[in-house]
Amino acid sequence: MKNPEIFIIMVLYMCVVIGIGVYFYKKSQRSSENYFLGGRSLGPWVAAMSAEASDMSGWLLMGLPGVAYWCGLADAFWTALGLAIGTYLNWLIVARRLRNYSQIAGNSITIPDFFSNRFKEKKKVILAIAASFILIFFTVYASSCFVTVGKLFSTLFGFDYHVMLIVGAVFVVAYTLIGGFLAESVSDFMQAIVMIVALVAMIFVGVINAGGFGAVVENSKNIEGFLSLSQIANPVLGENGTQAIVDGKPLFGAASPYGFLNMVSMLAWGLGYFGVPQVLLRFMAIRDAKEIKRSRIIATVWCVISLAAAVLIGIIGRTLLPTNEALGTKAGAENVLIVLSTEYLPLIIAGLIMAGILAATISSSDSYLLIASSSVSVNIFKGIVKKNATDKQVMWLSRIVLIVIALIGIVIAWDENSVIFSLVSFAWAGFGATFGPIMLFSLFWKRTTKVGAIAGMIAGAASVFIWKLVLNPLLSPAIPAFGIYELLPAFIISSIAILVGSLLSKKPDDEVIEEFEKAKKGEVAA
Repeated sequence: MKNPEIFIIMVLYMCVVIGIGVYFYKKSQRSSENYFLGGRSLGPWVAAMSAEASDMSGWLLMGLPGVAYWCGLADAFWTALGLAIGTYLNWLIVARRLRNYSQIAGNSITIPDFFSNRFKEKKKVILAIAASFILIFFTVYASSCFVTVGKLFSTLFGFDYHVMLIVGAVFVVAYTLIGGFLAESVSDFMQAIVMIVALVAMIFVGVINAGGFGAVVENSKNIEGFLSLSQIANPVLGENGTQAIVDGKPLFGAASPYGFLNMVSMLAWGLGYFGVPQVLLRFMAIRDAKEIKRSRIIATVWCVISLAAAVLIGIIGRTLLPTNEALGTKAGAENVLIVLSTEYLPLIIAGLIMAGILAATISSSDSYLLIASSSVSVNIFKGIVKKNATDKQVMWLSRIVLIVIALIGIVIAWDENSVIFSLVSFAWAGFGATFGPIMLFSLFWKRTTKVGAIAGMIAGAASVFIWKLVLNPLLSPAIPAFGIYELLPAFIISSIAILVGSLLSKKPDDEVIEEFEKAKKGEVAA
């Protein structure tokens, strides 16, 4: 086995993560509210940093640096900028209102619960639709985390990708069954600290080994379009599908233009924040709405530093590891932080960083699995099928569903050439377009109706699939506008559907309006 010291450090680190789960076991098992929402007890630091860590995870440590390493600054920069803006606006606009409204609207403990209670529906159509889409998109999200685990262990230790994929999934399922929401929130807080320290430390070490920041810039300037915000570099692939090497240097073709549509497309990533359940649930779980301002500052600062560091690591990696065989494909480029750490850091520090990647990935995937399983056990089973179901029955069904979702995630992640960035971008678009518009309309427009909500969710989700799988491949070669990231058009279509559906349907009942006004004033249910 390669790098046995790093393996030992990672095992010890994961023992700490397991310890957190065991510590919170009794509290998480007291009720479904404790298991799925932590009893609304998160403080400002845990709420802020666990929200960001569960959102970013291995994608921040592998996916984003991989994009920067492969094709330069433009794609990574505009994506990071969109995410930073989205983070701030989500905490500013949504957090406080959702924290109060979710408690007023039947003490909702899941996102489908909130939408259903918000509109006082009796037939639970909104509940079923929301829960179904959460199940679909979180399964894709979980698969991206399994890909991260597989790549991490195969790159570091030479283990078989598929074996590690399965081992990682088993560990995630076991950990989720033990600790629930509170355990994964606390462990995510720890991962957030490790992630930002790892990223910043790698920048300093990388710059020193490259001969200074000026040397990194000079090397990048030799690659056409690599440092441009309006062009994108084009790696040339050889016959074996890896980047061609000529005279000991990686071969690049002429840079491609990166126009206004591309920039808007990547900035649109920020819209996803309004609809991603793993972040929205943290808003609902904050113990006091008065602490949200502090959480917003913490989350935004963490996000900006981490995103900037991740992009810089990809750029630095091109200077230090220009022809590394492990980074020779678009999928392989996502290993740049792993290779840099093992090449340039002391083994103990490298081991901690690798453990951080693993732990962040696992704690995030357990968040995805937990929310997805709750959509079936709490929302569909207890909310629709068996309304008198006991907490014990809900918890058992949740465990069964969690295992099934993990198995499907393994199937999706089975291809070791899967690109983490691509998997995450699709799931992110799905959540952003399905739930982002209806979340904003529900919180801020009292005229929003059940019909509008249903129309918006279906239109948003359908638009993501149609744009990504049909319109983009068929029409984008001839009409560049169809190459835009599917989240933006789907978000707009969903918003229009909500607006039209609400205006064409009966006005909300007085009870719905009364609760809306309470939430607007910040009155919290007793």
